[in-house]
Amino acid sequence: MKALIVDDSRAMRLVVARIVQRLGFETVQAEHGQAALDVLAGSDELPDVALVDWNMPVMDGLELIKAVRAQPRYRGITLMMVTTESEQSRIVQALAAGAHEYLIKPFTEEALEDKLSLLGLVPATADAEAVAW
Repeated sequence: MKALIVDDSRAMRLVVARIVQRLGFETVQAEHGQAALDVLAGSDELPDVALVDWNMPVMDGLELIKAVRAQPRYRGITLMMVTTESEQSRIVQALAAGAHEYLIKPFTEEALEDKLSLLGLVPATADAEAVAW
């Protein structure tokens, strides 16, 4: 599994990378939406998931999600918005643009893992399995 982490904060990219690497993902990082599109255009192996911040310079996360959804080649990429934007209207806007999931910062490692599990990208956590019983 491969994850593209798109955030203008180097520290946040490193935090997210550490979490998803622990879950078995290889990671690629980009500091804004246009850089992420450049990464995708130059990739022979596309990521399984892109974890996208909303507020970034050059191209924001919403524009990136729309651009990815407009390209049939990227149809298989799961998109998750990972952002401080917590208003209901923003969540609806991101999901309508093509995001599969939405995670509000700050978040816990378990919250990110649970979202990836809901998307079928990692096995369910022990806690989630316990709830299912």
